Amino acid sequence: MPDVDRTRAWLLTVDGAPQSYVDLDAPTHLEFEYARRLAHVLDTTGEPGLPLDVLHLGGGALTLPRYVAATRPGSRQDVVEADRALLRLVAEHLPLAEGAGVTVHGADARAWLDRAPGDSADVLVADVFGGSRVPAHLTTVAYAREAARVLRPGGRYAANLADGSPFTFLRSQLATFAEVFEELALIAEPSVLRGRRFGNAVLVASHEPLDIAALARRASSDAFPARVEHGAALRRLIGDAKPVRDEDAVPSPEPPGGAFSIG
Repeated sequence: MPDVDRTRAWLLTVDGAPQSYVDLDAPTHLEFEYARRLAHVLDTTGEPGLPLDVLHLGGGALTLPRYVAATRPGSRQDVVEADRALLRLVAEHLPLAEGAGVTVHGADARAWLDRAPGDSADVLVADVFGGSRVPAHLTTVAYAREAARVLRPGGRYAANLADGSPFTFLRSQLATFAEVFEELALIAEPSVLRGRRFGNAVLVASHEPLDIAALARRASSDAFPARVEHGAALRRLIGDAKPVRDEDAVPSPEPPGGAFSIG
């Protein structure tokens, strides 16, 4: 659907829920809060402005690949999206700029990740939803280990997740990635963290220390300020949650009615 306030901006919805927003004339404009938080991770990885190798699991309308191409020219990016019809729709109506350095693959994210070369990505962005739920096979320790294998030393993993109180899914994901990565952080709105509403949270993982101060500055200056949880606060949130094994995996919870609706 076109945005009546911006000349070449479009909102992509899937099954009635907002999925992506793209402004073809302003690829650095990120309308959705979770996209800006994922961008904070990208912006604080490596030296500002220098190219990155980025693997995106989940493509949508390619909002973040466009952002990286604009903010870090020369980056090499792979996008893995299982919905081939969606890829064709986006290619027809929202084409990438010439020389964007983005290669799109129509494939299942976990299957593609399992075959990806090791030490090949500076950042792995996971934004995969089957309908409005994160698929079960992208929630496990085995999946987290594959993500860690593909990342270079010092690389960052960033995932868009969604949950609400009592955070059974989110806590399990934190426990799962704590099994594989030494450093974790969580970026979310205070109202979500306090359990007042269902919403998005961005999980960040790395083997090396994260620049928490830089992430916190960016998150707090957003139009909808977010908090960055880490260290002891994150351990308290995890509590007695257990890492997820493949045989026990379930999708993320179904959002309550109206949680991500538009209009």
